[in-house]
Amino acid sequence: MNIKEKLAIKAKDVEKALHDYLVVREPTKLYEAMAHIPLAGGKRLRPIMAQLTCEMVGGDGLKSIPFAASLEVIHNFTLVHDDVMDDDDLRHGVAACHTVYGLPTAILAGDSLFAYAFEMIVESDVSDKVKAELVRHTAYTVRRIAEGQQMDMDFENQTNVNYESYIKMIKYKTAVLLGSSMQMGAIINNVNEIDSKFLYKCGINLGLAFQIQDDYLDLFGDQEVIGKKVGGDVIENKKTILYHMCFAKSSNDQKSLLNEIYKSDDSNKVEKAKKLFVETKADQAALNLVKKYSDLAIKSINDLDVNQSKKQELIDLSQLLLTRKF
Repeated sequence: MNIKEKLAIKAKDVEKALHDYLVVREPTKLYEAMAHIPLAGGKRLRPIMAQLTCEMVGGDGLKSIPFAASLEVIHNFTLVHDDVMDDDDLRHGVAACHTVYGLPTAILAGDSLFAYAFEMIVESDVSDKVKAELVRHTAYTVRRIAEGQQMDMDFENQTNVNYESYIKMIKYKTAVLLGSSMQMGAIINNVNEIDSKFLYKCGINLGLAFQIQDDYLDLFGDQEVIGKKVGGDVIENKKTILYHMCFAKSSNDQKSLLNEIYKSDDSNKVEKAKKLFVETKADQAALNLVKKYSDLAIKSINDLDVNQSKKQELIDLSQLLLTRKF
């Protein structure tokens, strides 16, 4: 059985759990809205990562399913609210929740998904001590995600956002959930604090690589691959990694042009930005950063003193993730 087949089995376990949890009941509109994005599909990356990490440290991956599924619900709660805040009308190739069910119901659906995730964690077949840590860390993670989202929105109206601040923002907004999936996946099997923190850092590096690649694909990717309109970040004036790499590599004239592009409402704004990013080699610089952070993550996994075959599954998943081939 190859890695894709193994991942498909794990994704199927999560899929079943999500369908079991997200049953439509009264009031129908709310529960249909809650299920709309989570059941529309997805790679189930975070729950798979939790299962693989649990198995890598000697545990039973099935034991992690309630927590793994809760991670997917948390992730989707953030997507529902992100689409509201960004006024995006497409997610995972389907209409965003608020475009189908209306803004008030979408907000309630996101809130309910957030609450439901904790109910799912409490159903985990683990000790009370581990359960309490899963709940505590998940709450901490959601707060960090909110901080990252606020930073992201604040940056749209700031002219002095530096590279370090941007990396901190994507660490909070995106990477912490991957870090948590690995750390908590290990804690389910009672891994010691030192190793669990090491796994958290590994997940953070993988999350940074994933988000930087996402920034790149938003402009240079295919809509069918990314599941949303290409160039949305530029249209919304989001200063992603491409902006920062471009600014660092630009002449004064190019810096002025970059700022003009981001201030404009030009219908050719996306193409102009794309052209400038290629001219300054910002596109290649972003891909180099993807490699840097993914190499750090994979090195961390390789350094672990655990079962080699299980370790390889996690490395294979990381490599598939960063080539968007699963």
